[in-house]
Amino acid sequence: MANLPTVKQLRYLVELEKNQHFGHAAEACYVSQSAFSVAIRELESTLDVKLVDRTNRSVTFTAIGKQVAAQARLCLFDLEGLMDIADEQRDPLSGELRLGAIPTIAPFMLPKILPGIRKSFPKLDLYLREDQTQALYEELMRGGLDVILIALPYNLKNVQTQTLFEDQFLLATHRKTRLLENPENFRVNYMKRGEILLLEEGHCLRNHVLSALKLKNHDRLNRFSATSLHTLIQMVDSDLGISFVPQMAAGSSLLKNTHVELHKMNKTYTRQIALVWRASSARGDEFSQLGELMKKLMHK
Repeated sequence: MANLPTVKQLRYLVELEKNQHFGHAAEACYVSQSAFSVAIRELESTLDVKLVDRTNRSVTFTAIGKQVAAQARLCLFDLEGLMDIADEQRDPLSGELRLGAIPTIAPFMLPKILPGIRKSFPKLDLYLREDQTQALYEELMRGGLDVILIALPYNLKNVQTQTLFEDQFLLATHRKTRLLENPENFRVNYMKRGEILLLEEGHCLRNHVLSALKLKNHDRLNRFSATSLHTLIQMVDSDLGISFVPQMAAGSSLLKNTHVELHKMNKTYTRQIALVWRASSARGDEFSQLGELMKKLMHK
């Protein structure tokens, strides 16, 4: 029987593709760079192909190297699936769970649900990561995360999605704004050039707002975009424009020490909050159970 690659070698290869740097990949795997390089060379020898082109400053995967790395990732998923099957025979939702959440969900939803999750599943070790949707999705598909909390719609492939609830957008204005006579009767067409403030490109909340408002004339958007909801609120607090905030943020510390008010609009604009996991995961039933608990905790 021919020699087969080891799990360690496959993990190293996947990490190298992720980091595109031997030193950084070795550090991520908690080994020396020399030991890491030896493992990659041994894998190349086992497969009898060249996987990467090495230079002093960069790593370039060969065409066959990219194919092998993609297959290695699938092999590791399958191995994790074996462990998941074994875990299911023990206590459900126990052990390590890596949860990712986007910045417009994490600070508002997690404080409400985490105490209840810990109470219901005391043997669950929950690790959290906050990042933008695309980064979380890529990490999910790489196997670095088990489930992610994101807002829909968003283009996703090879995943299972469980919608938890609808999150309504609220209009955010300065208490004495000069931009609107009556915020309750807000119409997007009332706004003048540059009077709508949004998050910067990359935040799905920006796209969801634009889609919900069906805003065709982007001249109404301010040319300055905020990097976070907190920055956005500070701009609204200076009455530089109006903006839109998820309803789940109402009552949080986001508006503390500001003159910003949130208003329901006469037309309802929403986004969907969803729990997402890999379609190939053997823990789908567990994650669905977790999603049902999240629903209940958010509606308490």
